[in-house]
Amino acid sequence: MTLDIITDPLLHGTSHGFFGRAGGASSGVFEGLNCGYGSSDQHDVVTVNRSRVAKMLDVPLQNLVGVHQVHSADVVTVSGPHDNAPKADAMVTATPGIALAILTADCQPVLFADRSAGVIGAAHAGWKGALNGVLEATVAGMEQLGATRPNIAAVIGPSISQTNYEVGAEFRETFLTVDPTYNRFFLKGQNDRFQFNLPAFGLAQLTRSGLQHANWTRHCTYENPNRFFSYRRSVHQRAADYGRLIAAIRL
Repeated sequence: MTLDIITDPLLHGTSHGFFGRAGGASSGVFEGLNCGYGSSDQHDVVTVNRSRVAKMLDVPLQNLVGVHQVHSADVVTVSGPHDNAPKADAMVTATPGIALAILTADCQPVLFADRSAGVIGAAHAGWKGALNGVLEATVAGMEQLGATRPNIAAVIGPSISQTNYEVGAEFRETFLTVDPTYNRFFLKGQNDRFQFNLPAFGLAQLTRSGLQHANWTRHCTYENPNRFFSYRRSVHQRAADYGRLIAAIRL
């Protein structure tokens, strides 16, 4: 089966893709393109899936570089393949032939490019990382490699939408404590619940970082079970585990 690859015009000219679950070798709850070694899927099958992604990006598998994601605001500069993934949630590079890869299953995968400077970035931005500044830190990391904020384009890939992201009052208070204006990212739900707009929050953080070109692909991971993996959906369905989507970009 053909891989399902979402691209965005803002990143055209830079090889990239937000990959759906179609076209993978995994089965069961992982059916499709599960690219997460952290899942309980078979390791060799995940390797097959990641190899298919690497092939589409025209890089050797070892050049499909990721990090051990921990919901932080930490960014690493990548100059080549690494054997042990460092704990971080974003990467930047100016090295041709390196593909930066992020795994998600509701959180925001964000791909960055400054084509004129030859610098790219990738970030995993869940609510905690986004609130703590991982997107701003990625932009700063790219800047250190020669990128300029007016020339950086950033795209948020498939993420959980506001309609499907129900949270409690304590979650909302965490944001309002940082900045009361963040209330605009919440809608009142049933009883004491709220609905949080993660992609809108991500876009606002990118704009506040000085980016003039930012977009969300407007795909919701939760509401498209045949196309995307979703951690929250797996919890609601009481599934044993869930697959991880991959997003990647290379120079």
